[in-house]
Amino acid sequence: MKNFKNLLLLVILSVLTALIVGCGGKEKVSQTTVANAKDEIVFANFRDIRDLNPHNYAGEMYAQNMLYEGLVKISPTGEFEPSLAKSWEVSEDGKEYKFSLRQGVSFSDGEKFDAHAVKANFDAIMDNFARHGWLVSLQLLNNYEVLDDYTFVIRLSEPYFPLLTELGVIRPFRFISPKAFKDGGTKGGVAAYIGTGPYILKQNTVDQEAIFERNENYWGKKPAVKTVRVKVIPDPQTRALALEKGDLDLLFGKDLIDAETIEKFSNIKGFTVLSSAPLTTRMMVVNSTRGPLQDKTVRKALQHVFDKEAISKSIFNGLESPADRVLAETVPYVDIKLTPYEFSLEKAGKLLDEAGWTIGASGKREKDGKTLEMNINYNVNSVSEKSLSEYFQQQLSKIGITLNVVGEEEQSYRDRMKKGDFDIIFNIPWGTPYEPQSFFTGMTKPAVYGDWAAQQGMEGKKELDENIIAGVKSVTEEDRREYFGKVISKLHDEAIYIPITYERNKAIHQSNLKNVGFDVSAYGIPFENMSY
Repeated sequence: MKNFKNLLLLVILSVLTALIVGCGGKEKVSQTTVANAKDEIVFANFRDIRDLNPHNYAGEMYAQNMLYEGLVKISPTGEFEPSLAKSWEVSEDGKEYKFSLRQGVSFSDGEKFDAHAVKANFDAIMDNFARHGWLVSLQLLNNYEVLDDYTFVIRLSEPYFPLLTELGVIRPFRFISPKAFKDGGTKGGVAAYIGTGPYILKQNTVDQEAIFERNENYWGKKPAVKTVRVKVIPDPQTRALALEKGDLDLLFGKDLIDAETIEKFSNIKGFTVLSSAPLTTRMMVVNSTRGPLQDKTVRKALQHVFDKEAISKSIFNGLESPADRVLAETVPYVDIKLTPYEFSLEKAGKLLDEAGWTIGASGKREKDGKTLEMNINYNVNSVSEKSLSEYFQQQLSKIGITLNVVGEEEQSYRDRMKKGDFDIIFNIPWGTPYEPQSFFTGMTKPAVYGDWAAQQGMEGKKELDENIIAGVKSVTEEDRREYFGKVISKLHDEAIYIPITYERNKAIHQSNLKNVGFDVSAYGIPFENMSY
């Protein structure tokens, strides 16, 4: 009997153990299921997010767009929509803008967003006028004031039709918590990156990864995906391999994905490849102050050496169509007819002969004992600029011109542009929704880009600038079309820019990631719309 009781006890213990283990096993599976639930987007960029001060131009724009908001936003189709301002009124003369602000909004540090916070940010921007003064909106800014806690007024000395555009784009008119100011402003940096946007910056390990998390107190529709993890992977092939292995969910950017990668992932099950509508013109800018490039005839000769149809097919796999003008006819106010510079090495050679640069015994173009030689600088982080530079080099060698190809890190490249220390360089175009107004006004003063410097040797520079300013101050569309038409015609005739193709934004993502689309500009990534 004792043995029977022991045996019975052993059986009962075994059954209980099995039940406990079974329950534990089910709990473990449940936890694993929860842990594997996809609530994170892993994206890769070629560099760190850098300084995300919204009143600075150094940080990654997609990251600034995640954290900070403006008074208005611009939809993917170009319409102005309410953001931190729920509505606005514009006076008949176009000089006064009254904004009714959204109530119940807080910065992610708990600071209240109101008209006083808006004024504090405007004060910070104006305090750094030397950096932002190229913006015509600031040049025309007469005054601004708080009418009450949720009403803010901007007054201009003259009408300026692109004001809402400048208020809606990613920088510099985005708002940071006044608690994050340093020394009462943002010119000397900020203490923290605190905005009202759909995400907050949780962590950044410099040159490794940044982690953004959903702003749980966001005033608008909260993002479906809780976390966006941005890995720093400089090499494009390594990024593509990481996506294929499943270490990444998304590649995104007009210059971060080459045609070969697009073609590869188009044929791999489980991935989706997207391409945006044309955004802007891929171009080179030619410095009219440098050596032989001071001669307009030489600059025109360079326009004829690009077989843009071949470039479109071979370098961009047909994704970018050939461009015959610096701004497409679809850009507002510049839809006038221009005679394209056709592809013809013969015409290029005749123009060089006309300019006195003839083929010498060495097979090189010579004039007054000098050979025709120039440099092109490109950004080593762009997967297409190196290929375009080498193609340009080959084409010019066919007509006796020596072109030296020089690749640089982006900051050195930008510094070179701003100083005007280049012969030919890839211009960083503005794209929608900045064109034509911001692209044109950026030419009137020295800024980050090389337009102003490159135009100093051309004829009629003063008149060009006057037409630009008259255009942005115009109240009627007819006047804008007249002034901007003169600008685009002059730039085309002076051959300052070499248009190549019309750029598109690109994305490749794991197919289980849904609602991946494009922002109105090339610089924003709408993570807040994405879901699994």
